[in-house]
Amino acid sequence: MTRPSPEIEALAAERLAQDTTRRTTQTLGQAWRSFWRHPSPPMIAASLAAAGAARIVTGGGELAEVAIPVVLVVLLPAIEWVIHVIVLHWRPRQVGPVRIDSLLAREHRAHHADPRDIPLVFIPWRALLWLLPAATAIALLALPTLSSGLTLLVSVTALMLAYEWTHYLVHSDYRPRSRAYRAVWRNHRLHHYKNEHYWFTVTTSGTVDRLFGTCPDPASVPTSPTVRKLHATDDGPGTITG
Repeated sequence: MTRPSPEIEALAAERLAQDTTRRTTQTLGQAWRSFWRHPSPPMIAASLAAAGAARIVTGGGELAEVAIPVVLVVLLPAIEWVIHVIVLHWRPRQVGPVRIDSLLAREHRAHHADPRDIPLVFIPWRALLWLLPAATAIALLALPTLSSGLTLLVSVTALMLAYEWTHYLVHSDYRPRSRAYRAVWRNHRLHHYKNEHYWFTVTTSGTVDRLFGTCPDPASVPTSPTVRKLHATDDGPGTITG
């Protein structure tokens, strides 16, 4: 860990001040209506509706299926952490003439470059074109019965939609009011404006980050010079997209 730089600390304070002054008053209803104008939420919601309808038509099932959404909710912070660290913060690698770098990682670097660019907040719709079918196939193949597979798919798509809403709301002009939401809001802003190597969860704060050692006292962490430019890299030719 490098020692804190007064120049970098001043730059972080300036960025935070600029972000705050750019905010306008926005109600929760206005944020909700704006949320649905982006491609990702309707795509995920359509998948959720289709999975829910299929689950209702299938009927039956075991009482044990109730455990599926419960387990997923418990695991969600860990899932977010792993995806954020391994997939979204993927460091581009060069293999011969080919640069291995996914669409999700490239879009996430752009999101860090300008956290106020709202379209970059969402899962890219081009990625959803394969993510949603993949989630469907995995859910239906992972469990032994059709009803349990559909229950898993309903749970996964519902949590994806909840994640998109939470992430969007944190980056929107809606100001936090509840204590729980203020904690989530502050946690994610620390990741974007203080140091990109910490505070990886989005829908919770102080949970898995604390377990994995990525929830330090902000005062003890130096402001990263690459928080707006992950890995200090630029996209180039020969990229493998996903």
